[in-house]
Parts: sequence; structure tokens; C-alpha cells
Amino acid sequence: MKWKESNFNSEISKINAVLIYGPDAGLVDELCDKAIEKLEIEKDNLLAIDANELKEKQDAVFAESCSPSMFGGKKAVIISGAGDSDTKILTDLVNSSALCATIIVTAGDLRVGSLRKLFEDGKDIAAIACYTDDTKTLEALIHSELSATAGIRQVTPDAMSYMLSHLGGDRGITRSFLQKIAIYVSDKHVVDLDDVEKCLPDTSATSADDYMYSLTAGHIDQTMIALDRLIYGGADANMLVRMLYNHFTKLLTAVVDGQLPKLFWKVADKFNMAVKIWPQEEIVNVLSKLNDLEKQCRTNGMQPEILIRDFSLKLSLRAYKLSLKRRK
Repeated sequence: MKWKESNFNSEISKINAVLIYGPDAGLVDELCDKAIEKLEIEKDNLLAIDANELKEKQDAVFAESCSPSMFGGKKAVIISGAGDSDTKILTDLVNSSALCATIIVTAGDLRVGSLRKLFEDGKDIAAIACYTDDTKTLEALIHSELSATAGIRQVTPDAMSYMLSHLGGDRGITRSFLQKIAIYVSDKHVVDLDDVEKCLPDTSATSADDYMYSLTAGHIDQTMIALDRLIYGGADANMLVRMLYNHFTKLLTAVVDGQLPKLFWKVADKFNMAVKIWPQEEIVNVLSKLNDLEKQCRTNGMQPEILIRDFSLKLSLRAYKLSLKRRK
């Protein structure tokens, strides 16, 4: 079955297994946690394993999934980072007549393939996609978190524009920031641009902007300097990959639809340049490579920082060549 978030909230207790996947890793984690909460799974009844270990520990996973709890209550097994190569094992697992646990499978951005087909077409199992927030859903989330939950009465247009430019790639990061700013402005109940810039430090925000928008505009030096600042500031390589994926998805939408998103004025010119120089087929190719890069960052023996630096240099160089080609 294909689920929306509303289905997830009301029907998670009625199924044997669920696939939670998509480019928004924060939302994937959020729904996984929500499943454990709604199923009322105690710590002793929970097994979590990475898909990389699934083949090696298959017998242990099946034994845990198909045996009643020694402590009473419901059981759950979380299998993280799954892909199409895990479909055979997962098919046998979720279709087992002896299943005693709810199987929760998480994954990144999956193409239509065997794993999605298993959960979307199967009986008593479901799949839910976690896409990054677009401008409409992000703005609704901001209003919901700040107005309904925190009692914020007003968000100024500049503050909203700034947040729409910097948030949306990861639901977990977005919620964390909104909680922070709600506390910061709790006395005055109004969010303005100065508040947002103070809660989302200008140095890191500027570096993130410089990195993404300089990269797609072909500004090689600015890209690598901004990347250095982000890494030295403690930015996680996987987070940077997800941030790039969200950025290129936004770029693809602008190229295909011909409509530019609402952008903070500091980055608008670079993004407009990127829209003019990047062909649709090249953006699609980059998105595919970013999926591969995220897997490499988790499994490759090389340091993730080396992988993201190499990828960023090659990509910014490609953008530079595309910009030169356009000028001729």
C-alpha cells in the first residue's frame, strides 16, 4: 500500500511492516520514532540493524522477528539504509507466517524498483515517501510550529523569506531550528529577520549559501572556501550531501517549470545563473550521483570529507565549463 502521513498516524498498528523512505532523512527518522511511539515498543523489545549487516545477520534477524517477546508487549525490528539488493531477504521476512514483530525498514531516496514495489503492492505492508518540504509545505510547517504550538503571533516577510531559503532539506533540522527560535522570541511573540539570523548563525548560513549557490553557478574558489568553513565548523558530510540533493532538486524544478522559487536576495543572482546554464538531463544525472555519494559516505573506506570535497570540486568545475559555454 502507498501511504500518506495521515495513513501512517492512523494505521501503523494494523500492518506487519512499513517502508519509510525518501530524500528527507529527518522526516524518515521522525516517522520511524513515531512508529515506535505509537506501537508502544519498549527498549527491550526493539532490535535495530543496518542493512549492510542484514545478509550476515539474517538468521538472528529472523529469529528475533519471529519469536514472542520474553518481556511481554509488542516487538519491532528496524532495518536502516535498505536498498533493492535487500528485497529478497525482506520479502521472506515480511511475508513470514511466524512474524511476531513489526518490521520498520528505512531508506534514502529510492527509485521505482523491487523494494518499493514489494511494500507498495504487498498485503498488510505499506510504503510512505518522505520528500523534502517545498515552499508551500515548509511555510505551513513554520506557521504551525510557531503559531499554533509556540503562540507566535507574527512572522515578518523578510524572516519568512530567510527561513524558506535556509530550511526544508531535513525535517529534523527544521523542527530543531523552529523550537530554538520559538524560545528566543517567546516574550515578544514576533519573529523578525534579526531574530532568525541570530538563531541561525550568519556565519554557517552564509557558508551554506556560498557553498550551494556558488557551486551551481560555477564559482570554484568560493565553493571550496565555503566548504572548508562548513567542514571546519563541524558540518557532517552526509548532511552536506542531503543539502546538495535538496538544492539540485530545487534547481531541477525551476529549470523544468520555468518558475523561480522565492529566494533570499543574497543568493538570487547565483541561482538565476544556475537555471540558465544547467540542462535538465545533467541535473538528473547529478541527483543520481548524489544518491550514490550518500551510500559511499556510509560504506566507503575513504573519509566522507574526502569524498564530498572531490565531488564538490568536480561539480563546481562542471558548472564553470557550462557557464563558459553559455557565454560563447
